[in-house]
Amino acid sequence: MKKYFSITQFFTFLTILIFVTSCNGQVKRDLPKEKANDSKIIAAGQPKLIKTQGSHKDNNVCCSLQDKAGNLWFGTSGEGVYKYDGNSFSQFTATNGLNSNHVYCMLEDENGKIWIGTEAGLCLYDGKTFAKIQITLRKDMPPNKNRNTHDVFSIMQDKSGKLWFSTIDGVYIYDGKTFTSFIVGNGGGGFMSSNDNVEYILEDKAGNIWFGGRVNKGVFRYDGKSLTNLKPDGDNWAWPVLQDMNGNIWFSNWSGAFRYDGKSFTNFTKNEGLSNGPITRIIEDKNGNLWFGGGGRGICRYDGKASTCFTTKDGLTNNDVWSILEDREGNLWVGTRNTGLHRYDGKSFINFSE
Repeated sequence: MKKYFSITQFFTFLTILIFVTSCNGQVKRDLPKEKANDSKIIAAGQPKLIKTQGSHKDNNVCCSLQDKAGNLWFGTSGEGVYKYDGNSFSQFTATNGLNSNHVYCMLEDENGKIWIGTEAGLCLYDGKTFAKIQITLRKDMPPNKNRNTHDVFSIMQDKSGKLWFSTIDGVYIYDGKTFTSFIVGNGGGGFMSSNDNVEYILEDKAGNIWFGGRVNKGVFRYDGKSLTNLKPDGDNWAWPVLQDMNGNIWFSNWSGAFRYDGKSFTNFTKNEGLSNGPITRIIEDKNGNLWFGGGGRGICRYDGKASTCFTTKDGLTNNDVWSILEDREGNLWVGTRNTGLHRYDGKSFINFSE
């Protein structure tokens, strides 16, 4: 089961990651003329996620969630969103009302509505139709370096019910009525006003908000009053992706994974059986196992003592893993490059893509 990450794989991963990688204003909704087409994609026997004709091989399943009704949702980097109800797949694209077929992130809020972040802005699905949500930008925000995009990279709902969005135009908080830009000046112990430096947002159990992105040096922790800049990997950037059952915060970047115990950072890669290299996803399953997905390495499980890695030799169709989801039954759903989707039941991988 030895895994290798070649220079060619790294630059392929880098190209994909750059392509794939949350003022006050009233919420404006642009409802599509056509309701979401919920026609089913049905395959004989086991259902399959059917790729769009002419689909690019670099498209990937990059995010996933399970909604309150038990449906599984998968966002892709070129084919919109797929919903799986346990029997068949439905595909939703820009034709059905999405802002774009390039999806970065999804979140179901406490009211059961699904928020979808795309490269062309924010979208809200109420179970029947998609509404394009316009975030009104502050006039004094620094100019967007690429006005051709309005990327929404990540979405998080905090303990108070407010929604946080990291976007190419800055970080915004939505209280159910209006969007407010999040800026902390130098007087708050830190400075974060750039429009493109946050790609991941995480709230920990103590209510601290963590920010990370590829433009930052290190990560930022916001305690409600001030920002603290922490550096898990020297001056390198990192994404805050998970707080585990023991309270540790986990970060990932192109150098691997890092664990923060509240005092110091530990590089959790080579010594635990994971080769150094990009980590794109980390989740913790209901048994406390940690799962790591990365570019070119497949998916690895760490049980607290040792790591076990799974690749194409074990049933994956591609070793570039972009999303990992544990469903209510304990199955893992693994999304890969080339719009690959797999279910792992603890024994074997079943391919759900054509």
